[in-house]
Amino acid sequence: MDNQQEVREFLTSRRARITPEQAGLPSGTRRRVPGLRRSEVAALADMSVEYYAKLERGSLAGVSPAVLEAVARALRLDDAERAHLLHLAQAADGSDSLSRPRRRRTARQWTPHPSLQWTLDAITAGPAFVRNGRMDILAVNPLARAFYHDVYATPHNQENLARFTFLDASARRFYPDWELAADVTVAILRTEAGRNPHDKDLHDLVGELSTRDDDFRTRWGAHNVRHHGTGTKRFRHSAVGELTLAYEGLEMAAEPGLTLTIYAAEPGSPSEEGLRLLASWAATQEVRTPSPSEPATG
Repeated sequence: MDNQQEVREFLTSRRARITPEQAGLPSGTRRRVPGLRRSEVAALADMSVEYYAKLERGSLAGVSPAVLEAVARALRLDDAERAHLLHLAQAADGSDSLSRPRRRRTARQWTPHPSLQWTLDAITAGPAFVRNGRMDILAVNPLARAFYHDVYATPHNQENLARFTFLDASARRFYPDWELAADVTVAILRTEAGRNPHDKDLHDLVGELSTRDDDFRTRWGAHNVRHHGTGTKRFRHSAVGELTLAYEGLEMAAEPGLTLTIYAAEPGSPSEEGLRLLASWAATQEVRTPSPSEPATG
């Protein structure tokens, strides 16, 4: 991806969302652009207008951490947005390992090592799976395979949650809060694009979704990023109905770039009973997880 364009669009979009009132500035009149002016951001960051304009044009190479932090404070960036700005600067500088290509891990190219699959299979009360930053599902326990039955049921999804969310009609049933799910999905992809800007598979995925779906294209243009570590989501499974599940996303130290996600239901809740029903349904469907020696389908 074009780093200068990414920087320009990210900083411009962050500036446009902040009102003068939020920044403690007089709103005034005759504003021709939404949000703050460049001069106002420059003043808040204690730098010249010319220098900030250069940054916003995409010139982040060699910029110091102190300057990046000043811009982050002026634009009120959250932790995920600060990290994204840092990744963009590292890519522009070309000196950090994050700016170099990482090993690609797709459902067809990567197989979990045996101990990882044993660990997943040991989690029996909730869905557990491993994904990469492109949202390819790389490894699952039996309950996760049953949980994502709709994803696996359509070969065109290629076991990818982003394709499922935007290109599979069943996703709007599976995600009762589809708009939120769509926002999160794109934010995860945008975050990955900042961390790993040379990933051709990610470029291809974004190009495919942008071409085929207006909802994706609009969200991609918003340049929103986020850390997706913990929370609660609602689902509507075709076999067991409504489920409200907590989730924890854990970065895998042994496999940089991969995330282990575990879903769990509140003890004693209808959703806990729903997961028990899902396990029973999975057994009747003869749903199983491929062994580590088998190539994943996709």
